Amino acid sequence: MPGDNGKGADEDVVIIGAGAAGIAAARRLQAIRPDLSILLIEAGNRLGGRAWTVGLPGADNVRLDLGCGWLHGARTNAWTEIAGEVGLTVDRTPAPWNGGRQLERDDADVRASQEAIGAYFERLESHEGGDTDLAAKLEHGNPWNGHIRAIGTYITGAELERSSVADYNRYDPGPGPDWRVREGYGTLISRYGSPVPARLGVEVTRIDYRHAGRIGIETNQGTLSARAVLVTVSTNVLAAGRIAFDPPLPGKAEAAARLPLGLADKLFLRLANPEALPADTHMLGSTSRGETGTYQLRPFGAPVVEAYFAGDLARDLEREGREAAFSFAADELAAHFGADIRKELSVAAISAWAAAPHIGGSYSYAEPGASDLRGELAAPHDGRIFFAGEACSRSRYSTAHGAYETGVAAADLIAGSFQQNP
Repeated sequence: MPGDNGKGADEDVVIIGAGAAGIAAARRLQAIRPDLSILLIEAGNRLGGRAWTVGLPGADNVRLDLGCGWLHGARTNAWTEIAGEVGLTVDRTPAPWNGGRQLERDDADVRASQEAIGAYFERLESHEGGDTDLAAKLEHGNPWNGHIRAIGTYITGAELERSSVADYNRYDPGPGPDWRVREGYGTLISRYGSPVPARLGVEVTRIDYRHAGRIGIETNQGTLSARAVLVTVSTNVLAAGRIAFDPPLPGKAEAAARLPLGLADKLFLRLANPEALPADTHMLGSTSRGETGTYQLRPFGAPVVEAYFAGDLARDLEREGREAAFSFAADELAAHFGADIRKELSVAAISAWAAAPHIGGSYSYAEPGASDLRGELAAPHDGRIFFAGEACSRSRYSTAHGAYETGVAAADLIAGSFQQNP
């Protein structure tokens, strides 16, 4: 088990969830309170949570991010500096939305769609009054509403009707540009977590804090105890009551239920002939409908296509399986490159985040009226139970660096609680 310290069931701090937030909190506590015993427990079989890098079979130097892949707000994103510290390479090639290579032509339709998209987001940003959903800012009959819906769904992982305008306007990932880690974002986060004492395959079922002093943590591998507990599991796990709190914490479950995980899945297609497609170029499957994929052709020049699906389309394709996802992506690519491109393609890797045990989705969005519940979700309880994760971030939700920041903030609160109660 990575970093397993071999200690018994009693710890100073137990951190539940080995994603970006849990790992960040553990590393912060190691730095500022080396006297404390810390144990990171994870229900899955790896570190990283929704950051997950896999290799391309037969190509040792190609890494594929099935989860988060972009260092958003890279200049102030903590993971950018950490990547250098742990010996990984930050690639500064501009992202498609930062001026990177786009396949689309510079014609009248493209200009018209870009103007419509810009006007839509201006309407979102100038919204006043009570909260509403993102679909409320669409113009009836606008021919580019499908394109707008596609982009909005990529942002939240859910259809526009479900997502909050107020929450969208609070989103601030930090100053661009957006960069990538050549060896993979999942590689970065798991490597950063390697010095932390951790146990994998440990599923928490109940947290008992009825008594002063130590907290009981019931798991599928026995009972642990701790002076403080940090919970970093996804909102879908909390909302489903997968972890019981004794006494109950209904406010946490209610907040989590209104900050659910949207869905974004990736399908990586191997190219038999890499030269069949341009390198590091982006394209949208369709500009006329919301149910479409977005495609990164040969990222880093690798012989793959990274297809990205979100919202109900991702949910449908995940439920139908890899053949359906392959067929959908191949149809959209063939519409641009001709039917012969199908012969070049085969499935290399695919994610299924909705079905992922102990996670249940990709990144959180707020239902209309629920944006303030991010603060409710993040608030400590009883001075001994703490919470962190991307959904707890008011402005950097849905990002790995937002998760990192909430983990560090929770670690500081935990350290402060021990100073008050040594």
